[in-house]
Amino acid sequence: MKISTKGRYALRFLLDLAEHQSDGFIALKDVAERQNISKKYLEQIIPILNKSDVLNANRGYQGGYRLAKTPDKYTVGDILRLTEGSIAPVACLDCNPIQCERCDDCLTLPVWQGLYKAITDYLDSITLQDIIDRNAGMIANDYVI
Repeated sequence: MKISTKGRYALRFLLDLAEHQSDGFIALKDVAERQNISKKYLEQIIPILNKSDVLNANRGYQGGYRLAKTPDKYTVGDILRLTEGSIAPVACLDCNPIQCERCDDCLTLPVWQGLYKAITDYLDSITLQDIIDRNAGMIANDYVI
């Protein structure tokens, strides 16, 4: 499984909004500048996130974006499923129940199911807040005497 640029940038975009949630609505240009991501690229990601009620948007002078929920309500798995579609390691696991004609005789299916479970369990266990907290802990321990 390889995460696309769209998935990685969506995660960085939402993390930036989470880190600056006390600032209200955040202009897209500010996020693009802080994250060193093209504003045009972020504009392509926004509709995916808007359609899924992940963001609140405000137009006009004080316009921008903010998270619709608190950062602890967004998992990395949810964000990647929005942007990547499926995070299954093999195509036959994209459907439930499995529709592959060989699934009853497939010796490797349990391997892929185990990998998929490990991936989803891991990604669904990490929230935006977890990432922010971890980063804050690393910064707090970064001192020189």
